[in-house]
Amino acid sequence: MKQAKLLTAQEMKRLAAVVDGTRHATRNHTAIALSFFAGLRACEIAALRVGDVYDETGEVRDTIYLQAAQTKGAEGNTVLVSKRLAQMLKRYAAACPKHVSHPARPLLFSAKGDGFSAQTMVNLFSHLYTSAAISGASSHSGRRQFVTELADKGVNARVVQALARHKHLNTTQRYIDVNESKLRKAMELVAS
Repeated sequence: MKQAKLLTAQEMKRLAAVVDGTRHATRNHTAIALSFFAGLRACEIAALRVGDVYDETGEVRDTIYLQAAQTKGAEGNTVLVSKRLAQMLKRYAAACPKHVSHPARPLLFSAKGDGFSAQTMVNLFSHLYTSAAISGASSHSGRRQFVTELADKGVNARVVQALARHKHLNTTQRYIDVNESKLRKAMELVAS
């Protein structure tokens, strides 16, 4: 199975610039942030409701509880919200105050004003990557990047597994990118 592409820093900047030029820039940045900063799958992003992310006072929750129907594995899960993701979610709420005042509404709205399906969320990611001339990227690229970055920063594999919400550690390990540069850096640790 071919892995989703990891984005370079230059590709991330290009993607951000493309998203800035879209009609629903804040919404699109929020979708990307949920993928890259929380490791959410496209189907999970599409299934989020306003009340999953914001409390009764409109504040961003520090934890998102996914119901079984919102997840790939049909099991409830917990997603921790980082400070960086919380900032993006605050921007989204400020840009769409009427939308986020209704807890039962889909978090992200389509051009028609209703929610996304899993497939239309995948299509949104595909469109954004294509517009940014990033080939090989998919809706799963952000999730894979999330897992790889945690591993690269030395986070314990079991912690990465829990944050990725994988049942098996070997699934998590398949997400982590290994390349020659990383192998060389590892070898230098032996000699130091």
